[in-house]
Amino acid sequence: MSIIGLQLFSVWKDAEKDFLGTVQKVADLGYGAIQFAGFFQTPAQEVKQLMDANGMKTAGAHVGINQLLGEELLKTINYHHTLDNNLLICPALPIEMRLSEDDYMKAAETLNHIGETCKSSGFQFGYHNHDFEFERFGEKTGFDLLFENTNPEHVKIELDCYWAAFANQDPFVIIEKYKDRVVSLHMKDLKIVNGNKMGTEIGNGQLDFETLIKTGTQFNIEWFTVEQEEFERDPYESLAINVKKLNEIINKSGV
Repeated sequence: MSIIGLQLFSVWKDAEKDFLGTVQKVADLGYGAIQFAGFFQTPAQEVKQLMDANGMKTAGAHVGINQLLGEELLKTINYHHTLDNNLLICPALPIEMRLSEDDYMKAAETLNHIGETCKSSGFQFGYHNHDFEFERFGEKTGFDLLFENTNPEHVKIELDCYWAAFANQDPFVIIEKYKDRVVSLHMKDLKIVNGNKMGTEIGNGQLDFETLIKTGTQFNIEWFTVEQEEFERDPYESLAINVKKLNEIINKSGV
């Protein structure tokens, strides 16, 4: 059974000011897990103690590419061993690593090396998409170049369903194609306001979350992780709506 988590980047400004207090606020909203996006110099043991006190799990962590290379990767692995987190996710490629097909091929090689090191240390490593990976380079998208040229055992997928839909891609087609590699789904809804696509609370837009949850469960995807970056109300009110709606869908679906 997948667990509902929150990507803490959703409230990164609060996390930057009061990291542990923000983690506690998320726990109070009813999330069973947190996916981290930086720790703001907080010792790993302090984070783990707070998570344990609230019965929360770690749904992975977004780690920038600079912290995944060379000696920095070893430091990152040591920190997350203490945290008891075994899933590291590159949240995006910097623009200079994705300007051409050749760039994506080189990036795939880099991700492969990172993933191999992670696997040998008992970790899973994955990559999280935005919309830009679906830019085409000839017959292939950047997304396909990354995942067709990386080892499925070393580089997993965190599919951001919102950004895939934003790029006019069908999340279900991607999940079906890469089903054995998808370890997490990022969940936020998409609506159109004055002709512009924007993020919104689950159930307030166009995405079919009932089918996403059924599909994710069918393929044993471990995490359903909420990430909302655009808000029309208090962020914590939005995040409460998201977890409530996801729980309702899960209960209704009987998955």
